[in-house]
Amino acid sequence: MLRIVIILAIICILFRWAFGKWPWQGLRLGQGLGQGGKATRGQAAVQARKLLGVEHGAGRDEILAAHKRLIAMVHPDKGGSNAAVHEANDARDLLLSELPDRRTDIDHDE
Repeated sequence: MLRIVIILAIICILFRWAFGKWPWQGLRLGQGLGQGGKATRGQAAVQARKLLGVEHGAGRDEILAAHKRLIAMVHPDKGGSNAAVHEANDARDLLLSELPDRRTDIDHDE
């Protein structure tokens, strides 16, 4: 039994050394990072759509509805975490910022 505990401790320390996080902190392998270890805006948008569960051409109402559903599941009052709420908010904000601005379309029509 002691041998198993020691082996697990060594594995955890090696994991921390290799990835900079403890195994229980979560690791997103295969996230596809750009230069400097940061995700590009396009990759972040793909991750945001995946998190919210919306398609590429999703509109404002669909993004907001998906965000509302996700927040209902990950809110700290429902057993979620603040980090999950912040991640959902960031995903919503990113996708909304990538939508074409309808006000400029209206200005061109006049």
